[in-house]
Amino acid sequence: MRDLNIHDQLYNLISGDEDARVCRDIPAAACNDQPRNFFAYLGANTLSKLADELSSAKLVLPWMLGTLGVPAAFTGFLVPIRESGVLLPQMAVAAYVRRMPLRQPVWLLGAALSALSLFGIAAAAITLEGAAAGWAIILLLILFSLARGLCSVSAKDVLGKTVSKSRRGRLMGWSAGVGGLLTLAAGVWLTSLPEAGAGPEIFALLLGAGGLLWLVALVMFGGINEQPGATEGGGNALQVALHNLRLLRDDLPFRRFVLGRISLLAVALAPPFYVLLAQQQAPEGAAGLGMMIIASGFAAAVSSPLWGILGDRSSRTVMALAAAGAGLLGVVVSVAAFTEQAWLAHGWVHALIFMSLTIMHSGVRLGRKIYLVDMATAQTRAAYVAVSNSVIGVMMLVGGLVGLLGDWLGVAAVIALLAAGALLAAVETLRLPEVSGA
Repeated sequence: MRDLNIHDQLYNLISGDEDARVCRDIPAAACNDQPRNFFAYLGANTLSKLADELSSAKLVLPWMLGTLGVPAAFTGFLVPIRESGVLLPQMAVAAYVRRMPLRQPVWLLGAALSALSLFGIAAAAITLEGAAAGWAIILLLILFSLARGLCSVSAKDVLGKTVSKSRRGRLMGWSAGVGGLLTLAAGVWLTSLPEAGAGPEIFALLLGAGGLLWLVALVMFGGINEQPGATEGGGNALQVALHNLRLLRDDLPFRRFVLGRISLLAVALAPPFYVLLAQQQAPEGAAGLGMMIIASGFAAAVSSPLWGILGDRSSRTVMALAAAGAGLLGVVVSVAAFTEQAWLAHGWVHALIFMSLTIMHSGVRLGRKIYLVDMATAQTRAAYVAVSNSVIGVMMLVGGLVGLLGDWLGVAAVIALLAAGALLAAVETLRLPEVSGA
């Protein structure tokens, strides 16, 4: 009872419920378990977010591949596999998961496979190098992405059945805040390491820590007392997408949005190549990686609220501004690399560059989400989301081929090419019809 009392006291402090517990949209039997479930979900979600940052396909894995001498072609597929590997299988299995009275076991399976994948990548980091390391890491990243898809498709259902409707935002807010602080702490720790400590062992440590965090998260999530739920409803999103592909032919505004979103992939695919450039131009070891982790976390925290305010006025403008900013940044950086500018030799410069790119990428992500919601109606929203996510999932994998140019023309050339694509995306998205605002 002592632990339960502590849960109750902390929950009341965070939620402000005092003696009158709010239990909206959850089974009545789950009401008494809500404090325990709240903190179990909060802990598991926070640790999984930190684990994701320690194994980031945009930052940590590209740096590791560069350290291991892996060809740049592999780097180009990190983000596409991480993103589409979650999205497409998740859409396919969602209907099957929703037929299960309890969805918690699906999350636990995903967490176990995530931990196993990260342990495998850590082992590859200290035992392999070159193309062999690249193939092993890519295969394990596929497994990791599939596992994260299982967690993603089940987490929201568990949350909806265990935490009250008016308390979920606080839970996610605390999770994002604490996870962000822990990520910044990891970045600060990396900046304190000497350059000699930047070998494969440091990445094995980071990824091994990520795997351990997933195991602790698994134990925490297993402490959630989930009540059996409804098993009907919920169609196969992938089948819905295939059935509604005709929207691309018949719905002109939607087709233009999908084409614009495809063009915006030039921004999403760019971060790993900026990481490789930083590693080549300013080899400061773990300290350089730490500065970029700090910069990335700070940028995401401060930019999203500002983009959100602007997005409520004009989401297409947000997409266009962010894409244009990413394009101009790429032009400046690629020209500086081609002309061998001395200022690129400083790690803090690359941290600022990566921070700027993260700000622009945040704008692109937020702007296109707002645009889709504002453009769709209650009748078309599900079909729009299914079709656009399916198309983007496939196109991301195709876009991963850009990494082949990195081995042929060099990393700076890839950045220049993606910068040109981002500028074209800015023009394309600015031509979209206005759907936001009053």
